[in-house]
Amino acid sequence: MQPEQTLEFSIVTTLVVGACIVLGTITAALMEGRAVVKGFENMARQPSVADRIQGLLFVVLAILESTAIYVLLICLILLFANPFGKVFGF
Repeated sequence: MQPEQTLEFSIVTTLVVGACIVLGTITAALMEGRAVVKGFENMARQPSVADRIQGLLFVVLAILESTAIYVLLICLILLFANPFGKVFGF
């Protein structure tokens, strides 16, 4: 392939990865914030079950954080071991 095509492919890949990491992490951060707010509201309403809510909140936060880690993993794969490079002949 020609150097111009390789450069264009690299630029497009970098832009897509940038958008992916921004959208993926912002979404996870917003959902984590909502989960914490709702969890604290429920703990304030029903202090008798605060321990159960707290345990459930930790599990939910771990699942939400894992989505951000998966976004990072996909972005790193696209940057350093791009599977679409072979399709386009790079």
